[in-house]
Amino acid sequence: MVKKLFFFVAIFFVLITSRADEGMWLPYLLNRQNVESMEALGCKLTPEEIFSFNQSSIKDAIVQFGRGCTGEIISGEGLLLTNHHCGLSQVQSHSSPEKDYLTNGFWAYSKTDELPNPELTVSFLINVQDVTNEILKNVKDQMDPENREKTVSKAIEALKKATPKESWQRVDIVTFYHGNQYIMFMYDVYSDVRLVGCPPWGIGKFGADTDNWTWPRHKGDFCLFRVYTAPNGEPAAYSEKNIPLTPKHFLPISLKGIKEGDFAMILGYPGSTDRYMPSQGVEMIIHETGPAIVMCRTEKLNVYRKHMDADPAIFIKYASKQASISNYWKYYIGQVKQLQRNKVTEKKQATEKEFNQWVNLSPARKSKYGQILTNYEIQYQTLRKYEKAMVYHRETGIRGGEAVAFSAQFIAINRKIQEKDETEVQARLKTLTTAAEKYFKDYEYNLDKEVTLALLKLFHQDIQSEMLPSIIKKEGGNMEKYVDNMFKKSIFTSPDRFKKWAKQPYDLSKDPVFALINDLYISYFAMQEAMAEAQLKIREANRLFMAGLMEMQPDRNFYPDANFTMRLTYGSVKSYQPADAVFYDFQTDLGGVMEKYIPDNWEFDVPKELRGIYEKRDYGRYETDDNRLIVNFISDNDITGGNSGSPVIDGEGNLIGLAFDGNWEAMSGDISFEHEVQRTISMDVRYLLLVIDKMANAQNIMKELKIVE
Repeated sequence: MVKKLFFFVAIFFVLITSRADEGMWLPYLLNRQNVESMEALGCKLTPEEIFSFNQSSIKDAIVQFGRGCTGEIISGEGLLLTNHHCGLSQVQSHSSPEKDYLTNGFWAYSKTDELPNPELTVSFLINVQDVTNEILKNVKDQMDPENREKTVSKAIEALKKATPKESWQRVDIVTFYHGNQYIMFMYDVYSDVRLVGCPPWGIGKFGADTDNWTWPRHKGDFCLFRVYTAPNGEPAAYSEKNIPLTPKHFLPISLKGIKEGDFAMILGYPGSTDRYMPSQGVEMIIHETGPAIVMCRTEKLNVYRKHMDADPAIFIKYASKQASISNYWKYYIGQVKQLQRNKVTEKKQATEKEFNQWVNLSPARKSKYGQILTNYEIQYQTLRKYEKAMVYHRETGIRGGEAVAFSAQFIAINRKIQEKDETEVQARLKTLTTAAEKYFKDYEYNLDKEVTLALLKLFHQDIQSEMLPSIIKKEGGNMEKYVDNMFKKSIFTSPDRFKKWAKQPYDLSKDPVFALINDLYISYFAMQEAMAEAQLKIREANRLFMAGLMEMQPDRNFYPDANFTMRLTYGSVKSYQPADAVFYDFQTDLGGVMEKYIPDNWEFDVPKELRGIYEKRDYGRYETDDNRLIVNFISDNDITGGNSGSPVIDGEGNLIGLAFDGNWEAMSGDISFEHEVQRTISMDVRYLLLVIDKMANAQNIMKELKIVE
């Protein structure tokens, strides 16, 4: 396929000198101004060496890992590096009390020992095309917002369908600048991805919930996988005949070390930011969204922790689930706090005031943009009325208890059962039976029952009666009896009852868990319908506000919000001062790990082998000149969720670190970048190599790597 890159003109990509530490740049649009800024910081790479479709470049080593992380290829045999927390669900799926890879780690000492992961994919970007004109060709200025969205959606689907692609390729058409631009991305998707290695829990998850989103950190947050292809080199499903990927590019690993001020570049797939959110949206997060999510997840995590601490087998089953819940539990605690501390509402209001003054200077601008801020005020009042109840529907109901959440997958098949469509029932049953086997493998009845009861009681207690699902409203006064009956009778709480149903499927309408999920959705969709007009008007206001801001500030570089497309961010290794009389250095070492060490503590235990290395200071070629082993470091790169597992690359294109987190003082950063305190937290590659080399003694892996001394 001929690969073409369409460069955008017009106002969207006017590049001027800007703060190097802010911006999630589209790497295929680097120009002289970007390059000069990067060179001044220490980059020696050309734009073509970073991103090219015509020659091998760094971009060819960067992948979308799974459904929400980044990874990078680090050997000529398809070896892939990402974060431990990105690969945690795969490690957990292979673990058991007899083979506790979570606690002890896992290492494949030959390729035949590597473990397949049927549902895991990695995607390589192979083509980019600006399709704005095609998507908007039938959009008229006088269209109302609803018709505009329908026209755009129809055009996107038509273009995706018309775009030629191979069976293993995926096409995404993504909106930029709130609907002012559309770009099409094509990926090669590889589905044979095998687990190669991961460190013990006391390295990969060291600090766990307590340290999450904070600096200083002391965590070896990495996992190793390998990408396989069919014998002809094409992406293919798992087969013993498959061979390791021969990549177009892989990243050499530098042992030169880092110092403050060194250039640091990150390529990856940041998931979502909302840097142009209006002040009313910020206020809704502070007062409704954030507190509601924290309240619900606190209740859930308390029950998880109780059962996980009591039984090692349950710990293995629920480690990945708990980590997923706790990550954004703490995120929202921090985001609400830092949105207030960093006065983000006030910053947004200042921009809106400036925008309003600019609009009022011109009758034409008043006609086009004059109602935007008023619309925000009116429509967010509607959203805020429902927001807490919507969060509770999701967090305590639809995604609350596991059985309730799992039962949602059966809504479609139950409709076919009611329609007596036996062919379709049998077709869907096969997939659902496989899903049930996976679900029950890691399911704990008593834990889920206690979680479900706690969450539904909270739902009934905290949400006004008129916004409750009818079952919760009816059963709220006797929730213990209701949940007890539900768990005793449902097919979704017992593998035996499920197997019996699967042999002869019947209408699930009277199954108490299934009845609850249906009731939850009825209530949830009713509120969604009540909010739909307000949400539509806010989306239209966002599009116009974005266009207006870009017109008002023609010399400003408006980088697009993150949307899980490849981005580049560049900056420097840098310390910071988070508060009066507080200073944070730019790196931590293994001594800090030992300072935090608490024997037999699930967050701060340290493996015996690592303690031995520390006691002897046996760091080999990975030590600094003063006999330290650097563990983590910080830089002022601009990242967000989705960048987990992204490579930190030096000015010569070598891997120096693995990004895994942001810092507490800048938890408002997805909405407002905080120049003075926003930092990316990364694992130093020397810690990675020490664990592979001296702890795991995985010399087969070491031989694959290209190490730059």
